[in-house]
Amino acid sequence: MKIILTQPVSGLGVAGDVVDVKDGYARNYLLPRKLATPWTKGGQKQVDAITSARTKRAKHNEEEAKAAKARLESEPVVVSARAGTGGRLFGAVTSTEIAHAIHETGGPEVDRRRIEVPTPIRSVGSHTAHVRLHDDVAATVTVEVVSA
Repeated sequence: MKIILTQPVSGLGVAGDVVDVKDGYARNYLLPRKLATPWTKGGQKQVDAITSARTKRAKHNEEEAKAAKARLESEPVVVSARAGTGGRLFGAVTSTEIAHAIHETGGPEVDRRRIEVPTPIRSVGSHTAHVRLHDDVAATVTVEVVSA
């Protein structure tokens, strides 16, 4: 049975994809949960409109991500944390704190789940973090940790 996905379904695709699945899977799982609609010629026109809008939006978002990458890599992000003697922090700097510091310095709004810290930041000094701004664009951010 040919169906049009209206929501992302793991293992099948994203919204707007036309997939061929077994009748029972479509009838008993996908259609009752409003995850898909049956394929029709009129529905195919809607799918084409959705995919063209998605590609335009993706190109626009990629351009914004490249601009944000240049901004993030140009200057370090300063995070203030409580530290003891020897520059060792009480705890660690989290991705939430890094995202907040990026926003405070005038950078883009970054989701904490898109920030990857290779090793936990537990000392004062300069560290690096990777920020995935788009599927194809990632920035390497210098995080300066200072004692509060």
